[in-house]
Amino acid sequence: MPVDFQIDRENQFVTVTMHGVVVLQEILDYFDALVVEDAMRYPKLIDTRQAQPQLSDDDVMVLGARVSAYAAYDPRGPIATVVTSRQTTEFLRRFMNLGGAERPMQIFTTMEEARAWLRAAMQVEVKRGSSASTDPGADGSDR
Repeated sequence: MPVDFQIDRENQFVTVTMHGVVVLQEILDYFDALVVEDAMRYPKLIDTRQAQPQLSDDDVMVLGARVSAYAAYDPRGPIATVVTSRQTTEFLRRFMNLGGAERPMQIFTTMEEARAWLRAAMQVEVKRGSSASTDPGADGSDR
């Protein structure tokens, strides 16, 4: 399968490798697996260095609509994508602009950069979550 993924429930992390020709249905199947496995909130490392996306403008719109529909699963985890081709970079930039998801997503050219950014993004989320839970009245309930 051109979209291989591993959902690590213990570490709450998703690793994705895309290779060869990638079409819309394979990406939708991956999205569906994230929902079924309750992994939308997990950080994701996506390696597209060997991918050749074959997606029409309509396909990209379908992906954008699907991501918008996943707002019910917020907060969603940060996404670091590793890209080396211009074609894949252009697809991801369009996807990022259409989806409107409330989570950070960045494009990198090396796995090392992507992992470092994800580590930092995960620390920010941990701090944000712990400060909200330890700050009485942060939600306005003490008024």
